[in-house]
This record gives sequence, C-alpha cells and structure tokens, in this order.
Amino acid sequence: MTDRLTTFQRDGLTFDVADRGPLDGAVVVLLHGFPERATSWDAVVPALHDAGLRTLAPDQRGYSPGARPAGRRAYAVTELVADVDALVDAAGGAPVHLVGHDWGAIVAWSYAAQHPERVRTLATVSVGHPGAFLRSMAGPQVLKSWYVGAFQVPGLPERMAARRGGVMDRLLAATGMRPADLARFRREVVDDGALPGGVAWYRALPFTPPSWTSARVRVPTTFVWSDGDTACGRAQAERTAGWVDAPYRFRVLEGVSHWVPEHAPDELAQLLLDGVALEGAGGAGARA
Repeated sequence: MTDRLTTFQRDGLTFDVADRGPLDGAVVVLLHGFPERATSWDAVVPALHDAGLRTLAPDQRGYSPGARPAGRRAYAVTELVADVDALVDAAGGAPVHLVGHDWGAIVAWSYAAQHPERVRTLATVSVGHPGAFLRSMAGPQVLKSWYVGAFQVPGLPERMAARRGGVMDRLLAATGMRPADLARFRREVVDDGALPGGVAWYRALPFTPPSWTSARVRVPTTFVWSDGDTACGRAQAERTAGWVDAPYRFRVLEGVSHWVPEHAPDELAQLLLDGVALEGAGGAGARA
C-alpha cells in the first residue's frame, strides 16, 4: 500500500480516516469511543510514528458525515465490526495492530474475537472484554452505567446536549473531561451532527449476538485501565484476563481519568508500543 487513505467505503457509506506515519510501517488501527472522533488519538500517534508505525484512525459509523445511516439496527456491533474489516481491506488486507478506547474497545474486542487471523496484537483501553463487563453489572458497575439506560429514551441525550454548559457538558466534566475536551465535543460531535449516530451505538445494544459477548480472544492482548475512571470500574477490568487465551498484560494508570488518550498520551503510547512487542511473545509468561 503506497497511497494515503482519506476515506474508505462499505455498503454505500463513506468513512473518513486519518492516515499518518510511515507508509511502509506496520499498520495500527485506532478506534475512538463516545463521544469523540479520530482526533482523540492526536497526542498518542506521534510516538507511534517515531517508532516506524503507520496509524489509521477512522471516524466511525455515525460520526463520519458520509456514514450516518438511519435506524438503530444499522449501529449493531456486527455492523461496526464489519466497518473495521472494510478498513483493513482498504489498507491492503494484511493483519493489523488493533487499538480501541471506550466504545472503540468494545468493537476492538469483538473484531479480535471474530477475526483473529487479521489481528497481530490487540490493545484496549478503559473497557474490558464484553463478557467481563456484563458480569460486573451484577455489582457497582450497574450504577456507573446508568446513562446506558437513559440513552434509550428517544430524544433525551439530544436534549441533554442541546445547551452549551448544560446537563451533558456537566456530566462529561464530572468524568474528567477538561475545557478543551468539552470544546472539541461541542465542535466535532454536537455541532457537526454526530451525536445521534453516537447515541445509536447504545440503542443498538439489544441487537448484539449473545455469542459475541462470550467470544474468547486468542491474540496477544494489552488492556489499559485507569483508576480515576468513573464510568468503567475495577471489577470489569480485573475479570478481563479470564477471557483472553493468549499472552496478556493488564496495566493500571494511577490518577488518570477515563479519557486516557488525551490525559495520559505518552504513557499510553509506550504501553501500545510495548504491546506491539507481544506479537512475538508466543505463550511465554506474558500474563502480568
């Protein structure tokens, strides 16, 4: 692959993608979460490029202006995973290093489980394996995830985000978002019309195949969790190891909020680079 990708297509939709770093480098696909876009990785990628890696950061379904289909079924995890597969094809089809934060982590877990032959290494941030997350809902996690239920109410998230400095902004600030993060949320998500599509990921949760939430991961994996995360608790983080049948590392960032790519980019970049080295770890003692 010698040309830069600015977009890729799937099923009549056009996705924007930021393609940076050495064109001949191993490909790292970076999946953003809610409510963010590909720019959430901006402070992380320079270190990856310096290490010779090429990064592809797409604006995912509902966020890219050309990929905002109607109906919540269009945002099922099966569709989100198929979008990533289309990006891997567009990048030449070779296996990639896959990274995801927040909702992007859920997509990354699912993609790695369904397409292990196309993933060299997996790195997920904040959100553990879907099976571990669901089991943790029997405890305090259910209170942390209250907003998932609120987002099912038609029009409610849009009303919460309607006013600058209103309910949504205050809730995001409480999770650790800084003024610059909130300004980007306003500009890239609310003002650009991406909020309904982002919320649709939550509304499509009932259409996730049960077998996908229990699918085990068999590729070298790094999971990064921060103890200042108000949305994703420790229980789901600690349970995740039980869902990975491969070299696995669990790393905790102390004093960092949920927004790891923005608030601890240097530490995260180093962990991602260390994770890339897991590809050659085989089965030898990497479960730390």
